[in-house]
Formats: sequence, C-alpha cells, structure tokens
Amino acid sequence: MEIATKDKLNPIKQDVKKGKLRYVANVFPHKGYIWNYGAIPQTWEDPGHRDTDTGCCGDNDPIDVCEIGNKVCSIGEVIKVKVLGTLAMIDEGETDWKVIAINVEDPEANAFNSIDDVRRLKPGYLEATVDWFRRYKVPDGKPENQFAFNGEFKDKDFAINIIKSTNDYWKALVSKKSGGELNCTNTCVSYSPFLCTKEAAQAVVDETSPCGIADPVPSDVDKMYYYEKK
Repeated sequence: MEIATKDKLNPIKQDVKKGKLRYVANVFPHKGYIWNYGAIPQTWEDPGHRDTDTGCCGDNDPIDVCEIGNKVCSIGEVIKVKVLGTLAMIDEGETDWKVIAINVEDPEANAFNSIDDVRRLKPGYLEATVDWFRRYKVPDGKPENQFAFNGEFKDKDFAINIIKSTNDYWKALVSKKSGGELNCTNTCVSYSPFLCTKEAAQAVVDETSPCGIADPVPSDVDKMYYYEKK
C-alpha cells in the first residue's frame, strides 16, 4: 500500500507496477514487513535537492517510518511516535530515509529513547532492518539497495534534523502555484494555493469509483524467496 501522491487528497492505495497489483516479497528469513511501515506527514524528500550526506537527491515521497512497537497497526491508522534514529537507504540512486520510531502508547515506549536502546533491548532488530531493506526488491529482478554511512544508523538528533528539513521542503512544495506531478490539494494548509473546502474534498471522495470484485491474490504472494547474501 502506498500514499498516492499524484491523486487528489493523496489517498492510500495499493501500488500497481506494470498493470499488476504490487505485493511485498518474502525474502528469507523475513515474512512480510517486520515493523509497522508508514510515513511521516507533511514531509517531502525533494528530488531537486542533493543531500550533502548521501550525495543523492530525494525520492519525491514523504519520509518513511518503521515503528517498532508491539502492536500491529491497521492500514491508515494515525499514531504518535517517538523518534529514535534513522537509516539512509539509497534506492536506485535516490535518497530514501527510513526513520526508526516507537508508538508513544506502546507499553515499552518509556524504555526506548535512542537508537542505542533499540540495539540493547531488541538485539538483532536493526541488523534485520538493514537486511530487509537491502534485499526486498531482489525478487523483482532489481539489485540490492545500498546505504549511506556504510549502513550505520544515525542517532535521534540527526533523524529529527532530517525530518525538520524535509518538512521545510514540504512547506515550499505546498506553497507553490504548481506542485508539478504531485497533487497538493489539501483542507488544512491555510497559506497553500491548493487549499480546498471540506465540501470540495468530500466531492472528491464521492467521485471515486465504488469497490468492485477483488482480484484473486496471486499465488506467489506467499512464496518465500531465498538467495545467498552478497
């Protein structure tokens, strides 16, 4: 599932590649996602900005977040998180930050205040996260993803600075008269030329196509892929 940044109001939709619904591959020893995978609203990794740390431009999406709490969240659920650190993935030559965070309502949240706490209290989790992101696209015929900083996680302060800078890029984006290929229609940013009324937003929702008959889930969705690590 992805935030459809080119659609009005940016709904959450299942991603489509080459006319087929996209599912995340299971690359041994991982089955599906190993955290709650989402995004931080009001952030934008600007494809016109070359990051001085990674040497690559942004991927044109909000910042991704991996929430490591005990609860498995529902699609579209909005939660408040505590930022712990970040990983700088390079995806096909683009900067793609992965923020590590924990739900503030998690019963163990008070024990997690830094990326070092994750290493100490959930040994192996960060290494598994790097492995997951490195190899998850290989079953689609793509190469392994690379990482800045030799795959090392940066601390909370570094992550917060990245979030703040991408929030600035987002503010600039929604302030423009044209958002380019991205649809910046919104109901809450008072200074944005893309601001619309709640009635107009409801009309967009009402105009969407009704749900049809679901396509069958492909058999390879439950396939486990195994290959030698490089």
